[in-house]
Amino acid sequence: MFLHYLELAARSARASKGLTALMVLALALGIGACMTTLTVYHVLSGDPIPAKSARLFNVQLDAGDLVGWKAGEEPTFDLTRFDAVALLRDRKGKRQAMMSGSNTAVGVQDAQVKPIFSSTRYATSDFFAMFDAPWQYGAGWTAADDEAEARVAVLSAALNEKLFGGANSVGREVVVRGQALRVIGVLKPWQVQPHFYDMTLGSYAETEDLFLPFATAITLGVGHWGNMDCWGNGPSGGNALDLKATCSWVQYWVELDKPEDATAYRDYLVAYSEAQRSAGRFKRPTNVRLRNVMDWLDARKVLPADVRLQAWLAFGFLLVCIVNMVGLLLAKTLRRAGEIGVRRALGATRGAIFAQFVVEAGLLGLVGAVLGLLFANAGLWLVRQSPNDYARLAELDAPMLALTLGLAIFASLCAGLLPAWRAALVTPAVQLKVQ
Repeated sequence: MFLHYLELAARSARASKGLTALMVLALALGIGACMTTLTVYHVLSGDPIPAKSARLFNVQLDAGDLVGWKAGEEPTFDLTRFDAVALLRDRKGKRQAMMSGSNTAVGVQDAQVKPIFSSTRYATSDFFAMFDAPWQYGAGWTAADDEAEARVAVLSAALNEKLFGGANSVGREVVVRGQALRVIGVLKPWQVQPHFYDMTLGSYAETEDLFLPFATAITLGVGHWGNMDCWGNGPSGGNALDLKATCSWVQYWVELDKPEDATAYRDYLVAYSEAQRSAGRFKRPTNVRLRNVMDWLDARKVLPADVRLQAWLAFGFLLVCIVNMVGLLLAKTLRRAGEIGVRRALGATRGAIFAQFVVEAGLLGLVGAVLGLLFANAGLWLVRQSPNDYARLAELDAPMLALTLGLAIFASLCAGLLPAWRAALVTPAVQLKVQ
């Protein structure tokens, strides 16, 4: 019977081409607008590391002085190098990493190959395991390499392709600031979006190309790009990156065995802050923050309020399109009252009539979904032309594609319920008298 209902739906569509086209277009416009905004929402609100996001925590300590201080405000954005080293030394978590970012020229020993200016991440040894970095060749450095300021480096797949043609470069050397560094690992293509572990360079910055041990980068004078907040005497000896400089610029993350361990770790941070206040380093009242990945993204307002508003407006527009489709389907149903009466007189049940019109609405939804996908792709293309840092990520992935098809069919079926019910109530005797 289902195939028969599909045949009847196709005949009806051909008989009323203009009305059918109008309904499909209305639904497609609603689906296209809705899926464009939902895809952007999906990109901005997604969990960048779902397997671990509840166990990875960003650490903030309020190490600033009292100049300009206001009670209850956020602590300094990053940690001082002194505090990051102290927390790392205590090792109260399963894993912990201190890190920062920079840009530096990377070359090879071959003078024919020009150095490449590359985004750089320098961190301690737990970085790769904490953030589930995928390996193509080799592995990362060890804690002993951190201590020894080892001349080692890890490359992204993209940088490895540029420098070594994508070959296994483990054991070969790159040159950074005049120093030869041995390549010990090459990552697979890896995009961390949002760039949650360091948003000072932008919430949707590209994942770095060069990775160095923290101590090695400091010794080489790689420098620092991103947020830096100094107070009091500021940089000691003029260098803001010195161990005892009163400048916050280091990101610090900790991985705990389970989310419930956060309370104990927060207590540890409070005790550490109190100890630093007693020693005279911290001037402000104790004010620590320990947020997991999703709470951290929320606190940094990675998902703008206007994107939420746009999503609600898109759903409202879709609802208007569905209401219009209901009206058009009702009008079409009333025009076919005579046909329905004849079918009822020939023995069709009300349930059969209802099913026929629901199938017809579903077919309209399927065609509307295909056209809606075209509109959604056009809308996302326009989004990608915008200057927003997340614009390049606005692509329909498999889940959003499935959602588009499902939403279109569901919307059309909902729109078809009232017309189908109205069609099922048609009285055959009345229609036969009219005929």
